[in-house]
Amino acid sequence: ASETATRREGWAVRIDVLGLQAFVSIAERGSFHAAASHLNLSQTALSHRIRKLEEALGTPLFLRTTRQVSLTAAGTTLLPRARRIFEDLGSALGEVRVETREGAEQVSVGCLPTIAVHCMPSVIAAFARRHPGIGVRVHDNSASEIADKVQSGEAEFGVTIVAANRWDLELKPVVKEPFVLLSHRSMPLAAAPALSWAQLQGEPLVRVSAETGNRILIDDALGARREALSWRYEVQRVVTAVSLVRAGIGYAIVPQLALDELADGELVAVPLRSPGVTRTLGIVTRKSVPLRPAARDLLALLSQALKRGVAARKDEFK
Repeated sequence: ASETATRREGWAVRIDVLGLQAFVSIAERGSFHAAASHLNLSQTALSHRIRKLEEALGTPLFLRTTRQVSLTAAGTTLLPRARRIFEDLGSALGEVRVETREGAEQVSVGCLPTIAVHCMPSVIAAFARRHPGIGVRVHDNSASEIADKVQSGEAEFGVTIVAANRWDLELKPVVKEPFVLLSHRSMPLAAAPALSWAQLQGEPLVRVSAETGNRILIDDALGARREALSWRYEVQRVVTAVSLVRAGIGYAIVPQLALDELADGELVAVPLRSPGVTRTLGIVTRKSVPLRPAARDLLALLSQALKRGVAARKDEFK
């Protein structure tokens, strides 16, 4: 009887998914408060899950002080194994999801708005010729929203800025793209073959929201120098910044692939130097979850379009 009870106790420990989820979230974020917010739990509920897991294991997993939370030796041993459990579980669920969607007539992809404008029309047209019976759903969202949709399975893959990645997602770089100064043709800086950031001082600039990956990359590259610039206007999306430049209100710093919106001839893109600022675009997928054949084909077409687009813009600047 005692042996049976021991086996049951061990099984209960192994299947405490909520406790393990709470443990991994705290370990990765370094605080109960941040983990509770991420899991949409109260700190009391989160603490209860950890206490239950620690009691089942017979050992504390965290060292708690008023200032920080750190792992005990047992917690350090458990963390990589707990992560592996969730990876295996995610892979298994993903495989089931893929199998049940094999007959689906739609491929869903997450995509940055600038990529959606520049690449997706031609990519979808090429995809439609190859797969006339399959539709495409495009989630043109921010980098963090794209990661969320891929993580949840709402999007099979995403095209996003390569930055810090989540442990259950895989991010592969595809192409590096520079930022340029966007100007109306009638404005003084439009005639410059290239500009340094110092030459932008005193000029009215349109800034994209701090919530976007583009803004973070620019701020990090410029450091304290960004404070010397006149960021007179702020918008949420690159497409809105382009519309302000088109109205002659100011200049904007945009990714090179936004140049497709210059077709009317009113706008000019000027290369930026000292420093040159770039963003790396990549493909994000769920680890160990295979893409369906149609999704793989769409991904290949999109990767090719990104490389062609950046290469073509480089030739224009030579």
